[in-house]
Amino acid sequence: MTNDIARAQAVANSLAEDVGHVILGKDHEIRLALACILAGGHLLIEDVPGVGKTLLARSLAICLDLSFSRIQFTSDLMPADVIGVSVYQQQSGQFEFHKGPLFAQMVLADEVNRATPKSQSALLEAMEEKQVTVDGDTWVLPEPFVVIATQNPVYQIGTYPLPESQLDRFLMKIGLGYPAEKLERKLLRGEDRRELLKDLKPRFDSAQLPVLQAIVRSVETSEALLDYVQALTRFTRDNPEFELGLSPRATTDLVNAARAWALLQGHNGVHPEDVQAVFPAVAGHRIRLKSDTGSLQQNPGDRVLAEVPIP
Repeated sequence: MTNDIARAQAVANSLAEDVGHVILGKDHEIRLALACILAGGHLLIEDVPGVGKTLLARSLAICLDLSFSRIQFTSDLMPADVIGVSVYQQQSGQFEFHKGPLFAQMVLADEVNRATPKSQSALLEAMEEKQVTVDGDTWVLPEPFVVIATQNPVYQIGTYPLPESQLDRFLMKIGLGYPAEKLERKLLRGEDRRELLKDLKPRFDSAQLPVLQAIVRSVETSEALLDYVQALTRFTRDNPEFELGLSPRATTDLVNAARAWALLQGHNGVHPEDVQAVFPAVAGHRIRLKSDTGSLQQNPGDRVLAEVPIP
């Protein structure tokens, strides 16, 4: 098993380096995104327009050899535009289901919070069950299945906040932020970053991603490590300053994300530092301080880490 982890680490780090040639100066964010996918989760990227959110999703799809589909969420988007629609066929006298863009291995839900809650809800069953139900029939989505959603900050015009039930389905939420000045100068002098996508090559066949995900699940977690995870979770639920604590799904996601991060770091088992590295991204969008006004503030996950000591 140690050899499997070492091989998986080498492949994953090579993937991160490849994406890093396109998305400059965001190594930590790229590795968080990759850890999210290796943990079998969905990713939410929140930031202002133009910082590379869509480019990151496309780069990951290419390097992971996943079929890719982009859905532009707008105020007039309907659930059928996402899932698909049944069309009556006169010759057969039956309805035939025409699959929508959701039927891809990696789906980019671009500006997801610009669509109405009704259209946002089209993703709920897909993200949880990896299937959709249309007119009483169930359709299984491709394997592997990953949703990467981008959203603009909630204070921007024309946004609909995602409900807690949908936020909890995203294993991580990250932001990219503006590039450092030296890197932005390199962007200005270099070629279009979208052109660099042509140079990206898959590191393996898409069927290998579930194998990597299985290796991630095998990374050991000690009882002491689980004590630390539960202490973090309990703090979010018991502290009266928090309006919403971590759900059991979030706690499971935290362990899986820490396993993926441990693999990227070459650890045979999960260390407390692995939990701390992913905790803000896993917990920040799921917990909320009662005094939070929705503006740009410190990630509440950082507050929890500062308050809860390692056992």
